[in-house]
Amino acid sequence: MEQLEPTLAAIAGADTIEAVEALRVAALGKQGWVSALLKSLGAMSPEERTSTGPRIHAAREAVTAALSERRASLESAALEAKLAAETADLSLPAPAAPRGSVHPVSQVMDELAEIFADMGFAVATGPEIEDDWHNFTALNMPETHPARAMHDTFYFPDKDAEGRSMLLRTHTSPVQIRAMLSQGAPLRVIAPGRVYRSDSDATHTPMFHQIEGLVIDKGIHLGHLKWTLETFLKAFFERDDIVLRLRPSYFPFTEPSVEVDVGYTLVNGKRVVGGGGDVPGGGWMEVLGSGMVNRKVIEFGGLDPDEWQGFAFGTGVDRLAMLKYGMDDLRAFFDGDVRWLGHYGFGALDVPTLSAGVGARA
Repeated sequence: MEQLEPTLAAIAGADTIEAVEALRVAALGKQGWVSALLKSLGAMSPEERTSTGPRIHAAREAVTAALSERRASLESAALEAKLAAETADLSLPAPAAPRGSVHPVSQVMDELAEIFADMGFAVATGPEIEDDWHNFTALNMPETHPARAMHDTFYFPDKDAEGRSMLLRTHTSPVQIRAMLSQGAPLRVIAPGRVYRSDSDATHTPMFHQIEGLVIDKGIHLGHLKWTLETFLKAFFERDDIVLRLRPSYFPFTEPSVEVDVGYTLVNGKRVVGGGGDVPGGGWMEVLGSGMVNRKVIEFGGLDPDEWQGFAFGTGVDRLAMLKYGMDDLRAFFDGDVRWLGHYGFGALDVPTLSAGVGARA
């Protein structure tokens, strides 16, 4: 037992974790002096074990406790030293901003969803690879209808199991049919998404983004449509001086159909939405197509047109982004140029909210 006091003193004076580990091995390892004393108990008589055994076990416990305490003390001191060496100098310049940004189309999609959610609209989605019936026939465009030629459609060579032609959807209106068939009425949905047409220039691309809205209820009339669009455009462009003009038009799936123009004023030679109209320095630009849902479309949606009425509207998301954020070439939306994205893109925390302004940037 004469090794106990020197061992405890050595443990108390150890200044590294490695030194503590070496003392543990010397005392409690297989060849350590405490282990040797424990092994000697087997050769002792019962009387010797009774008197010596408790002293050996007490020595082992004392060494174990001393080792644990010293190890914890050294580890705590090492941590304190590390924390002191790693302190941050808050007077240094902030690190470079993280790279990457939210694409304007994604941002405007979120803005539109926020505005229409506040007006009670839910978001509906549908397949981008659509069948001929949902894309045309159910929207009052039978196989021989001349309106089909207006859509520059991308067709697939194969047909579906029911013999219907398959295509890349030319508009998001098929979602209206699917929503009526699956949810019935009353109904209030928007359908944002990608659409495809064989067209390409400064204001058209083969793939672009649309958002369509559909309201089905009892007693719906054109006044409800005009109020909805005016409320939406005021919230989107964040101006109260929005002026609308509705012009008679034609769409196979609405009757009556109206094109919606918004007034603009010229500021430094650029069109700025707001005010304008039939006043000096102002003018009109088309932003939406809309109308009352055709009776045949309501029937294709599985509803009784004598009981239910509705209105629908649609616009290009890319075009809205161009008008709001001052972009002049639609093709740049799809070039993937990081310089363009760095200029027009949004931060990940620029979440649209009506209270802060849907287009506010952080």
